[in-house]
Amino acid sequence: MTYATIPVPAPNEVELDLLLEALYRLYHYDFRSYSRVSLHRRADLARARLNCATLSDLQRRLVHEPSVLPLVIDAMTVQVSEVFRDPAYYLALRREVIPHLSTFPSLKVWVAGCADGEELYSLAILFREEGLFDRTLFYATEINRRALAKAEAGVYDLDRMARFSQNYQQAGGRASLSDYYTAAYGRAAFDRSLRSKTVFTEHNLATDQVFSEVHLVSCRNVLIYFDNSLQDRSLGLFADSLARGGFLGLGTHETLRFSAHSHLFSGFDESQRIWRRNAVPEVNHAA
Repeated sequence: MTYATIPVPAPNEVELDLLLEALYRLYHYDFRSYSRVSLHRRADLARARLNCATLSDLQRRLVHEPSVLPLVIDAMTVQVSEVFRDPAYYLALRREVIPHLSTFPSLKVWVAGCADGEELYSLAILFREEGLFDRTLFYATEINRRALAKAEAGVYDLDRMARFSQNYQQAGGRASLSDYYTAAYGRAAFDRSLRSKTVFTEHNLATDQVFSEVHLVSCRNVLIYFDNSLQDRSLGLFADSLARGGFLGLGTHETLRFSAHSHLFSGFDESQRIWRRNAVPEVNHAA
């Protein structure tokens, strides 16, 4: 009599599963549908930062030492961005999307996964220069509380400003980026007025729901860290959030072309990863 061989998961896979389960069950942070390759890399970074020999040691500390949670979340989330990162994207928003948005009497913009706030300030400056800032409400959402606090503070290292300024000019900036921040002691603080129309709040694309109707969703370089199911869930949230004729902007290496929700959108400027929510309600063919 023979028995089929039952696949046995590698020990590091089991350790990672238990770590993710601890994060979810104890603290309600759900990383279970993130890209597996990215998860291994980020979890190992958390392990190293906390001087743990194994992921099991990290899980033990997470269970018994809640104070380590912010350090773990910092490692598990990616906070890499720039003001006006990928300038061609913002130039396309300025030239192609803004003329459509300007037809709405009031606007709402959702910056999903805002990291340390660079994308938010880029959009705030762009909307101010195009005359839409005063009638726009921005939602800046992020899973990482410490990153959200940095976004709300709007303070960055001064040595990053040269690159930010270069991006701004390439994105069609109408002035000098230095007009929007004050520099002192090696730091640069963006003008508080730029965040005067912003609601900063926690939101988890893996577990939370739609919270408002918006006219633009900008979610750049976030979906690349998700598996296919979580990408689909996120795109479904964006579709449900967007007003008819609203716009969705994704990152350079992201697409909704193969998503279950792709039929709800039309290509607008796919070279810059911008889609438009269909204005005509979809027909229910099952009727």
